[in-house]
Amino acid sequence: MCGHTRLDKIRNECIRDKTGITPIAEKMREARLRWFGHVQRRPLEAPVRRCESLVIGHVKRERGRTIKTWNETIRKDMMYFGISELMTKYRAQWRQRIPL
Repeated sequence: MCGHTRLDKIRNECIRDKTGITPIAEKMREARLRWFGHVQRRPLEAPVRRCESLVIGHVKRERGRTIKTWNETIRKDMMYFGISELMTKYRAQWRQRIPL
């Protein structure tokens, strides 16, 4: 890409800056928040919203690092962009705060 090979030993960040490509982590964060906004605007009777309220008993996780839950990840993403869950009701405002 950009006429460089791996032998040139140029960092991926430098090539991304040259081409104007956003990092993959940013794109994933945007997609998660778009989906979250979509789900939050659905009625409470929708199957996807009913799954949200399921209470799973104490689940023993394997040894090692604890696995993040979907809610933990979404909360962290919302903190990153400085948005709140109340904004999901207003689609235009929600989409404006999440860069695409």
